[in-house]
Amino acid sequence: MIMTPGLRKVALTVHVITSVGWLGAVVGFLALAITSLTSRDAQIVRATSLAMELTAWWVIVPFAFASLLTGLVSSLFTSWGLFRYWWVLVKFLINVFAIIVLMRYMQSLNSMSGMATESMAHASGALLFLLVATTLSVYKPRGMTRYGWRKQHEQRMASIVDDVATSAQPRASEPTSLSESR
Repeated sequence: MIMTPGLRKVALTVHVITSVGWLGAVVGFLALAITSLTSRDAQIVRATSLAMELTAWWVIVPFAFASLLTGLVSSLFTSWGLFRYWWVLVKFLINVFAIIVLMRYMQSLNSMSGMATESMAHASGALLFLLVATTLSVYKPRGMTRYGWRKQHEQRMASIVDDVATSAQPRASEPTSLSESR
């Protein structure tokens, strides 16, 4: 089932918003990690650690899952498909990988307060992955998967069969026999 153009635009808009939100939250988290790492003030380090934990649980995690969900909806219910184009599949895999790493990181976040270096490394890696996914979305490099080629071939063949069947049928305005033409 393919979405209507209006619904597709809504789904795409929500996906872009959640993905950009995730990206922005990671940038904010990275700023907090750098502040925690470079500050010599114990109160600032404690405050940034608390802010990092709140940002991670209440902003990054929800945006990550929302981005995954809206991306799946956008790919499964549009002509892009999830497995037809390499760039869509790579974006999906980046998203899944990033969420797995994020959730593993979240398990250790409480016990790691004071480990700003590891937080900065995770945030930097997440930022890199999200920038790659964003770049893939903008440039949409050519290249279909084998599944995509097969589906495209099947659609073309079905279209040809439909065209042949349609052209073989007499048109309503054309006479079907000699007696009708007189």
